[in-house]
Amino acid sequence: MKNLSLKQKLTILYTVLMTVNICAVLAVLFSLSNREILSSVQNRLRESVTGAFDDIDWEDGRLDFDSDILELENGVYLSVYDMDGALLYGKIPYGFDQSMDFRDGQVRRQKTGSVEYYVLDMSYAPEENVNLMVRGTISITDAEESFRITLRLALICLPLLVVLTAVLGYFMTRRTLRPVAHITETVLAIREEEDLSRRIGLGEGRDEIYRLASTFDSLLGQIEDSMKREKQFTSDVSHELRTPLSVILMQCDALLARDGLSGEVREEITVIQRKADSLSRMISQLLLLSRADQGREKVTMEILDFTGLSQMAAAEMEGIAAAKGIRLETAISPDIMVRGDETLLIRLWLNLLQNAVTYGKEGGCIHMGLWEDEDMVTGYVEDDGIGISARDLPHIWERFYRADSSRSNNGSSQNNNDSSQDNNSSSGLGLSMVQWIISVHKGTIQAVSEPGRGSRFTFRIPKEKKS
Repeated sequence: MKNLSLKQKLTILYTVLMTVNICAVLAVLFSLSNREILSSVQNRLRESVTGAFDDIDWEDGRLDFDSDILELENGVYLSVYDMDGALLYGKIPYGFDQSMDFRDGQVRRQKTGSVEYYVLDMSYAPEENVNLMVRGTISITDAEESFRITLRLALICLPLLVVLTAVLGYFMTRRTLRPVAHITETVLAIREEEDLSRRIGLGEGRDEIYRLASTFDSLLGQIEDSMKREKQFTSDVSHELRTPLSVILMQCDALLARDGLSGEVREEITVIQRKADSLSRMISQLLLLSRADQGREKVTMEILDFTGLSQMAAAEMEGIAAAKGIRLETAISPDIMVRGDETLLIRLWLNLLQNAVTYGKEGGCIHMGLWEDEDMVTGYVEDDGIGISARDLPHIWERFYRADSSRSNNGSSQNNNDSSQDNNSSSGLGLSMVQWIISVHKGTIQAVSEPGRGSRFTFRIPKEKKS
């Protein structure tokens, strides 16, 4: 039952309940009908026997019988006996035991072979000294046969009735649960599209499903307002932090330009400058993502030589990788054209390459590739570094997500969101920005990794056909 849908469960429950009710009603009806049939047979028997009195006359010292006694009216056999048990007139069923004694006014059952009869004896005196016994006999078996035919017909029709009940129950349940399916589809669409502005919108209604939909819409409205406030707060904070960071960087430049600074002081100022510069880049990325969330980030789409952009990004990162003893190998196909934003596509490569350099193995190698097929352009960056654990891999696209083991220099898991060029720190925004850039270009990206053996990021975006 756990694997069945609610619609199927309700249909089964409805069918079982209806079937039980139908069987119970039929059992009661047939029980009452059987009694009614037997009572009706006895009434017919009494009417026929008492009616036979009118067909017996006493004329000129002898009995005169009407031929109507010989007719099987209502299936009743009528026979007239004297008080000694001798048959005077009438008709009896074939094979009926005539030795049965007489009991005035009593309806009795008598079975002869496979046939069962009702027998009624009633005394009648056409004259003062003439006493007769009129016996009526009617077959119970014949009367019950029609009942059994009806019962068999009902048993034949019962499966059809059950099937009809199941079909009607299914359509009724499906119609009743249609709003639930609409709620589920809408919630799934909201999750996939990440569009909190959508609503279920079932309309007016008083039942539980409509109230549930209204509650969902109200909850979505609150979540949307909360997300808007959070995005606005992030944007405002990023704006406010840029000014003091700019001042810090300017003061660091001014201090480093002075003569007479000791080596220790100059080194400390350089550390401050490097950290402030890293923080400034992180805030720039955060501000860009915040504007993208609010739909305010301007994206300029144009036809670009993606091969050239990729080679430029590789050349820029080659020196940074070499400083860590990492070799950068490229396999970039020529003349690949795409429609995209030049700045964002360069940032895409730089973020992926910087991530690989930061968590690559010293003395190791980074592979960068780009090629095209019929409709898509495929690019990848692969390193042989510390890798990402299976537990952390689903979360690498989340902003500020930091794998616990990556926070230490001796960790075995890759920090998954680093776009900073400061190898000793990470902003946790790099891969979030990569994912957003890919979505803007209507592409897909996936990551595969194995701890201790490195990671591979592969993206696909639509290509632009050469004119």
